[in-house]
Amino acid sequence: QVQLVESGGGSVQAGGSLRLSCVVSGYIYSTSYLGWFRQAPGKEREGVAAIYAAGGNTYYGDSVKGRFTISRDSPKNTLYLQMNSLKPEDTAMYYCAAGSIYGGGSSLRLAPSSYDSWGQGTQVTVSS
Repeated sequence: QVQLVESGGGSVQAGGSLRLSCVVSGYIYSTSYLGWFRQAPGKEREGVAAIYAAGGNTYYGDSVKGRFTISRDSPKNTLYLQMNSLKPEDTAMYYCAAGSIYGGGSSLRLAPSSYDSWGQGTQVTVSS
């Protein structure tokens, strides 16, 4: 069983930056991916970024490309999401997740249904 605990959320003005962290514990399979997702009130959960746990290949949602960076520190078992140039539309609850994914492309790696272990979430609020 994989457990994930997010931290680092908060309130920031538009144009600012935040870094989210997610401590991952438990067994990570060789086919595992780690991802960041977000959900705003009244909207579906959206894939933000994903990374192959063993190799570092990264994937990004169109709305965050060039602004957000996903990374991982394997010795610390920690996943990060560096968020720059934040916009009010980035306001949401952010979740990290883990799942085993076989084949497919970026859309599969950014689909919430591909992940079966989730953290409790951390709130990000961006004011204009």
